[in-house]
Amino acid sequence: MTGASVAGVDVRPVPASTSLGRYLPPILSIVVVLGLAGLTRFLDANVSTWFPSVTWLKSVEYPIYAIAVGLIAGAVIAGLGLRARLGFAVRTEFYIKTGLVLLGASINLNVIARAAGPSILQSVILITTVFLATWFLAGLMGVDLKLRALLAAAVSICGVSAAIAAAGAVAAKKEQLAYVASLVILFALPSIFIQPWLAQQLGLSQVVAGAWIGGNIDTTAAVTAAGSIVGDDALKVAAIVKQTQNALMGVVAFLLTVYFVYRVERTPGATVGLGTLWQRFPKFILGFIAASAIGTWFVGNAANQAAATATVAVAGTALRTWFFILAFLCIGLDLRIGSIREAGARPVLVFGAATVLNLALALVLASIIFAGFKLT
Repeated sequence: MTGASVAGVDVRPVPASTSLGRYLPPILSIVVVLGLAGLTRFLDANVSTWFPSVTWLKSVEYPIYAIAVGLIAGAVIAGLGLRARLGFAVRTEFYIKTGLVLLGASINLNVIARAAGPSILQSVILITTVFLATWFLAGLMGVDLKLRALLAAAVSICGVSAAIAAAGAVAAKKEQLAYVASLVILFALPSIFIQPWLAQQLGLSQVVAGAWIGGNIDTTAAVTAAGSIVGDDALKVAAIVKQTQNALMGVVAFLLTVYFVYRVERTPGATVGLGTLWQRFPKFILGFIAASAIGTWFVGNAANQAAATATVAVAGTALRTWFFILAFLCIGLDLRIGSIREAGARPVLVFGAATVLNLALALVLASIIFAGFKLT
């Protein structure tokens, strides 16, 4: 008997080939996305060694490779008519939120506490001033409100990570996040070489130079590179200042959520309760804070602190990098170039002006606040 029906309902067994066909696209999607992520990691690790004479390639970070690989792969997939069928593993938001939670594990609260006075003071003044100035300038130039939030967060706090957090808080478009991420990397690259040279020309101490670099350059990798050029003490101070700014990212994300819920998206006459605010609040920020607290406690209470630090680094750096690679890869896969063209050149001008302000203000603050600071 090959088939039967019960009360008019067909109960014939589903052919194995049909059942397999249902799972094949998701499996292929996972394989493709993971394979492209592996390719991105490979390029990130090897491109600079293939062209040793091109020194700036050493500072090109994985978001650029990931977006580029995603754009190329996305064009091929779209050309083959497979975009819809291979979309299962393109989970940009999940990868971003997971990566940010893991980023929290790399924020050691004890390190920040030891330099709490000058580091927090500089970070609060710098973030507040540069954020508001960027927001105001972007408004004058007619930049989209959500893109304004991403630009202001990125240039004032910690670059790509801050842009990701802000994107979650204001529900920004993927194209806007990709646009800002590209700006961050492009502006950070020359800073790696320019700021150490300027620090030398200005006769800055290593401590002041490190505070200047950590407060101004927008990505952790670029901060590390620039700090290393100046010296060990500069690198240590730069890392502390950058960690402090990273830790304040959650505060800015919360304030952006409040502003957009109560001012931007609120319908006139409507009552907005705390439930609405909680619903919109990017809850991964709580995971970010928890991961930071757990990582700090784990390292501080471990019998072998070196081993504990290495363990936390796996989550805080290695795993986080993989999730961010997946996130930016998926942004590239989903990217619509037309949406970036719509933004035009105005955001670039805003970002450039804000970067100059950040450069000058961070120098003044570092020279005053860290003038007598001692690492030991």
